[in-house]
Amino acid sequence: MDIIYIVLIVGVVIVSLVAQQSLKSKFKKYSKVGLQIGLSGKEVAELMLRDNGIHDVNVVSVQGRLTDHYNPLDKTVNLSPEVYGGRSVMAAAVAAHECGHAVQHAKAYRPLEMRSALVPVQQAGGRIINIMFWILIIGSLGVSLFPMQWAILGIIAAYTIFTIFAFITLPVEYDATKRALAWVEERNITTSQEHDMAADALNAAARTYLVAALGSLATLAYWVLAFLGDR
Repeated sequence: MDIIYIVLIVGVVIVSLVAQQSLKSKFKKYSKVGLQIGLSGKEVAELMLRDNGIHDVNVVSVQGRLTDHYNPLDKTVNLSPEVYGGRSVMAAAVAAHECGHAVQHAKAYRPLEMRSALVPVQQAGGRIINIMFWILIIGSLGVSLFPMQWAILGIIAAYTIFTIFAFITLPVEYDATKRALAWVEERNITTSQEHDMAADALNAAARTYLVAALGSLATLAYWVLAFLGDR
């Protein structure tokens, strides 16, 4: 089982790195392609919000790269500097995608509501799994705090939460991309060629979430098999 676990983890890490590298490469490429209409990411975001009748969401700049996100708690579309002030295809695509989440929130999109409700549960799962791993480490040194099967069950419970959260995230992300691409096309924010570039960049971003979900599922499967094997 240990060999299987190592192969599994290495495989997940490699696929994840490939997906992340592909995303960074595409974002870098399309950040150099100027948007013909000349709007900045901030302007694109504000226009999309207005077009969808959303007037209580602020567009703000946050530090970092690829830190763009929508915060439903304070109703802010947070854009990294290169997206906020950028006038590229990449900036427009990312800004529209994050606004897609704001539209989901305004329309009470069920998967988004489910994901938001699971955030505190996922955070609790993170704390549980840290404790369980420490118990396993201490147990491997001959100090048994309680049966190892209990620790493994705790890990299984945590990864079940992570996996559910990861798979609920998929429709949220793909739907936000769908809304973004439909809007930029309908509003003539992008030309036909720019639209294809925007779709390529956003689909690359979506694949990173798919890889994460499959990785979480694979890890959960390993621990379930480990528990059944110990029994």
